[in-house]
Formats: sequence, C-alpha cells, structure tokens
Amino acid sequence: MENGGAGALRIRQVLLLFVLLGMSQAGSKSGRFSVAEEMQSGSYVGNLAKDLGLEVGELFSRGAQVVSNDNKHRLQLDLNNGNLLLSEALDREELCGFTEPCVLHFQVLMKNPLQILRIELEVRDINDHSPVFLEKEMLLEIPEHTPVGAIFLLESAKDLDVGINALKSYTISPNSHFRIKMRVNPDNKKYPELVLDKALDYEEQSQLSFILTAVDGGSPPRSGTASVWVVVVDSNDNSPEFEQQFYEVKIPENSIQGSLVVTVAAWDLDSGKNGEISYTFSHASEDIRKTFEINQKSGQVTLTSSLDFETIQSYSIIIQATDGGGLSGKSTVRIQVMDVNDNTPEVTVSSITSPIPENSLETVVMIFSIRDRDSGDNGRMICSIPEDLPFVLKSSIENYYTLETEGTLDRESRAQYNITITVTDLGTPRLKTEHNITLMVSDVNDNAPAFTQTSYTLFVRENNSPALHIGSVSATDRDAGANAQVTYSLLPPQDPQLPLASLVSINADNGQLFALRALDYEALRVLEFGVGAADRGSPALSSQALVRVLVLDANDNSPFVLYPLQNGSAPCTELVPRAAEPGYLVSKVVAVDGDSGQNAWLSYQLLKATEPGLFSVWPHNGEVRTARLLSERDAAKHRLLVLVKDNGEPPLSASVTLHVLLVDGFSQPYLPLPEAAADAAQADPLTVYLVIALASVSSLFLFSVLAFIAVRLCKRNRAAWAGGCSEPEGHFLGQLVDVSGTGTLSQNYQHEVCLRGGTATNEFKFLKPIIPNLPLQCPEKEENPPFCSSFGFSIQ
Repeated sequence: MENGGAGALRIRQVLLLFVLLGMSQAGSKSGRFSVAEEMQSGSYVGNLAKDLGLEVGELFSRGAQVVSNDNKHRLQLDLNNGNLLLSEALDREELCGFTEPCVLHFQVLMKNPLQILRIELEVRDINDHSPVFLEKEMLLEIPEHTPVGAIFLLESAKDLDVGINALKSYTISPNSHFRIKMRVNPDNKKYPELVLDKALDYEEQSQLSFILTAVDGGSPPRSGTASVWVVVVDSNDNSPEFEQQFYEVKIPENSIQGSLVVTVAAWDLDSGKNGEISYTFSHASEDIRKTFEINQKSGQVTLTSSLDFETIQSYSIIIQATDGGGLSGKSTVRIQVMDVNDNTPEVTVSSITSPIPENSLETVVMIFSIRDRDSGDNGRMICSIPEDLPFVLKSSIENYYTLETEGTLDRESRAQYNITITVTDLGTPRLKTEHNITLMVSDVNDNAPAFTQTSYTLFVRENNSPALHIGSVSATDRDAGANAQVTYSLLPPQDPQLPLASLVSINADNGQLFALRALDYEALRVLEFGVGAADRGSPALSSQALVRVLVLDANDNSPFVLYPLQNGSAPCTELVPRAAEPGYLVSKVVAVDGDSGQNAWLSYQLLKATEPGLFSVWPHNGEVRTARLLSERDAAKHRLLVLVKDNGEPPLSASVTLHVLLVDGFSQPYLPLPEAAADAAQADPLTVYLVIALASVSSLFLFSVLAFIAVRLCKRNRAAWAGGCSEPEGHFLGQLVDVSGTGTLSQNYQHEVCLRGGTATNEFKFLKPIIPNLPLQCPEKEENPPFCSSFGFSIQ
C-alpha cells in the first residue's frame, strides 16, 4: 500500500509485534517436558494437567488439543488423564542437528473460553552415533627438515551426537615420531593436529603409518578410526603463509550459482616446485563441499548451490595452502549469509467452524497461526481481511489469531462468505499470502411466511360442482429448510355461525382453495374468511391474509310476476273505456328476477291476444297499452297472454294472463267498479291491489333492492261487506317477503288509505301512517263514506 493511500483505505491490520506476546492472558502459562530421542510411539512424556496446574476434567470440557508451528503431530494428549504421549519416535539429529539443547515448541489450544498455553519439549540426545572420518586414509608429506614441534592438520571425524555424547578426543597408535593434539575452533569443533616430537630423517625412514582414533564421550563410548600415512620428503624449508589469517565475507542468500564469494591468497618463500601453492578446503563438512568450491590455482571461492538463510546462517571454512614440497598454511573464511525477503508468510489453520448460525453474537469462526521464515523486517507480518465484511481479526500469542463475527449475521441477506485472509510481510519487496475460506451461514427461524398479497379476491360461478378448485393463496418464507416449509390453514371466522368449514377447504401444502358444496348466488354472494400460513420452525412463525370469494350469478331463476297475480280466486280484470285514445295505459306487468346483472334484465312480449292488433306490450317496462282507437264493434272481453323473459344464457321466462273488459263511460283503469264489472267480479268484495315494485338490478357486486307494497281497499259498508274482505294468496299485508334470499328482513311500514266518494270516484282522501293499536281513521259522517284500508311494505 502506498503511503498516500493508507488513511483512505482504512484496512484493518494487525501488526505482529513481539511486545504483544506478553499482553495476552491466554498465554500466561507454560510447561516444559523432556524426553530421550528414539523412544517408541506412545511413550509417556509427562502429565500436562499436573504440570500446568489444571484439572484433568478441564482439559476434556474445554476441548484441549496440542498443535505445533510446523503443523506436525508429534505429541498426543489423552484428555481422560492429561498424559502427554509420543505420537512417533523422535530423532534429535534430524530435528535439531548440532543445535543444543534441542527444544520443540508446542501450543495447547483450549476453547470455551479460548486459551493458548505454551509448552516446550526437550529432546535429549543419546549416544546413537559413532564418530566417522570422511576420509578413511590420510596422506601427509612432511619434509625431513621439519622442526620438532611442527603441527600438521588432520581430517576431523564427524559425530552427529551432541553434548556429552559428541566427539571428545583423538588418539593415535604408538609411534616414535608423532603425538596427537586436539584443536578447538571458534565454532567449538574439535580437530586433530599431528605434532612432530622427533625429527624426521628421510634416509632413515621415508614413510610412517599409524591409526587415528576418534572417541566420543558417551557411556559406553563409541569410536571411529582412519589410517594416516606420513611420507617423508626431501627438505622444503618454508611453508606457505596467507595474507590474512581470517577472512570474513557477507553474501545475500539469493546469490546465483557461480557467484564469487572470496579470493584467498598465500605466498611461499621457496622457489620452484616448493614454491608452487595449491588451495584446498580442509576439514570441510558435507554442507560446505556441496555449497562452495575453491580454485586450486587462484584461491577463488565460488558458490555452487543456492543458499538458504533460514536453514544455515553462516559457514566457517578452513582453507589450506600447500606448496610443492608438501608444506602448508591455513586460514579461516567465515561466510555470513544475509537474509533477503524470499519467503512468503505461511498460514496454518488450527480450527474452523462452519456453518455459523445467523443471529449469533461474537462467535469464534477460525483459529489460525502465521509465520515467516525470514528475519528482521522480512519476517514481520501484517494480517488483514477485507473491510466490508462483518468479521474482525483478533491477535493472540505466538502469532495466533482468531477470526470472529463482528455482529449478527443474516442468512437471508447473505448465506455464504468468501473470506480472504491476507498476510503481508514488511520486507523489501513485500511478499504476501492469501488464504481463502468459505463460511456458510445456517438458518434460524426469524422470518414469518409472507403472503404474495394481503388480500385475495376470487371468482367462481354459483351451482358449482363440489370440490371445485376456486383459486390459491401463496406465501413464501425467506428462511431455509424446515423453517421455510409453509403450511396453510383456514382461520376461525369472525361470525361463529358461519359454517366456513362446510363451505371451503384449503390444501395445507400448496394453499389451493376448494368449494366443498354448491354455492347459491341468491343466498350467499360474498364469502370472506382469513387464511393462515405457518412455517415448521421451532417456534413456528405465521401470518395471515384475507380471502374474498365473490359468487358469480348463473341464470337459475325464472322471472317472477308480481302483478297481475295469477293465483287468486278470481282473475284480475282491467277496465278500459271504449273512448280511450291509442296508447292508453291498460295495465302494467310487474315482474322481478332473483338473478343479477343481465340475468335479471327482463323483456316483455305479447304472445297471444283475443283480438290481435288491439293491444301492445312495451318490451322494456311491461306496460300494456291500446294500439288503436276502440270501437263499438270490438268485443267487450279480451284475454292477453304476456311473456316475461330474462336476458340470461339460456334465457328463462314466465307468462302472465291479463283479462281486459271494455266499458262505456269509465275513465279510471286502476279502479274496477263492481257496478261496471259485476259479471266478472262474481260477487267478491271490492278489492284493489296496488303493487309497486322497485327493482334495482345492481352490478355484479351489489344486491337487488325490492320494495313490495300491497294496498287492500275494502268498502266500509257493513251491509255490503257482510262477507268481509278476503285476501288472495300471495305476499301481501302481514307477509313480508325475503326477496334477496339473504334471510334478512328490514323495516315494516303500515299506511292507511281512504278513497273519497265511494266506489264511483277515484279521489284519495288521505294516505297516512297507521299508529299501532289505533283503528283506521276513516270519517263516519260523510255523505258518501270512503273505501278505507291499510297497506304495508318492507324495504331491504
């Protein structure tokens, strides 16, 4: 990241500083154990609980586990008793080489609460290696004039053991000229030196041989041998000498093969062959021989293989310069390998939890550690995650981190997170490692089912077949699994008397609604009820919606004729004066239809007449009128057959018969007088029925309103009405009609009607309401007593 953008990006970073290690309470305890190398797998190491002052049950309840930086499982923890056991045999030489003491570092992770404890395991050396000479035979050429006390370097033996088991001393077999002396270098390595105790005489003995023995300090000790051959050469008075007795070189670890490391130089005062110098490595280990080489003529030391600071930080090389006469000198070259940023950070995951339940607070998702094999700034690291995620990194000890939720998660908003953990070192150039994890969010039942609509309006035609599918409701649940499985049910109706369960049913699985029986538009036009949707979570969540079922009308009702009545004891006769003009209103056929809409639209048609062409029926209102002028030649009695037909499909109809009597001098068509129509009245009391039908045919969603008024006029002359007034069959006074079919009856009204002047007039004296329990108020003293009666009507 550039310096200018550090503040803008606001990336959360955690810097690995060693000073933070002492701040974590989780790592406040540590333990140390010791075990000898090569012990078998399953060998007892120690009791972790006892060493750390913990209860055995605490290890089990907190899910303790042992992990290491290199993620190799060399120890196993018995949670039942707290014992630490070896998971494999340990080879100290393989693990630590010559490093002493050999200490392996482990961490004990315990959860609930999170705690990280440090433990160390020291692998003790056993004497399982003998000293070994790389060269089984050594050849020394020593001039005869070499002074007594001269020292000659011999090849050293190598012992992989350390400490007391390491190489301790050298001995040589008895001889008359040499003794052995041991030299300890600054790197603590021991080299044998051959010391001349008695002057050599080429002429007396040209060569000598003896056995060089290397002995370690083990019990019992181990040893290795090599043969030493000494060739006595003729005199060479001067040994080579180096310009410097100690060379120090620094070289970057990323140096390429063939790079020049250092050039050493020595001179010899002798001349000729005795002054010719050749350079070789002396006492060089295998690592040195495979990494460097020296030019025997020029003394140039070059790199032959790659360097790795993280494996070996320095080399100490003894270079021997030998002249042609066999004399030699020595110098030490110390090569310091310089660290470069050539290792990317490493991420080791100890535990991960997925899926994470939504709505969880501050949950530990992942425990991991990071490391960088470089040193200095090259090994210092920064750990971060993207800013826009609801997670946070928290540092622990020993480069351990926890990834935790920063707040509650919502699976319905996001069910999966792809999290990239970026670890960047502070070297030049910076190297980084990205570790990707996929975290799933598991569902919690926190969403109630939601209907696609708050209310549903469904249509179905009346007279349907039972079990007819009338529509569906649908609800969805944003949760998952059982929390999203929706079941549907009918809610109890607000009206407890509504038999909802016998009218409709709902499929609990898919929300389909069915009519359980045939519906009757005239009885039930609108059905409203609630439906519920519940999920299968625990606890279950639910919601509800309103369903409104509109029953569509079918043409299943024939027109009903209100006037003229057809079921009376005597037919109704209309009186028409012969002097009536064309278009004279003879009567009006009044009919209603229990259906609605066009199924209730009525038309009228004259099907049959005694004298065709004399009368006509208006098709839209049922008015019967004269079609022409009447004459004396026209018959007095006429019979008309009128057809009333609705506009349904197929249309239904009813017929009505009108009786018309042509009279002379009578001008009021609605007041038939007994004197003028005695032959038709058949001695029945004078009865006038006034029918007023108000039919308001609504649209599909409104009810029909019918006002039915029956007026009964009776002559209030006791002599004339000895037989009293009779009421024809039908719905009249005292019988309120449920016209709409809903079973609801509204207001009941009673009125008194009096006709002034007797039967010969048509003047209404009064029309007023009747007060309950009071007699009719017709005047008694008038010269011509009126006809009086009462009528009632109901309005719905």
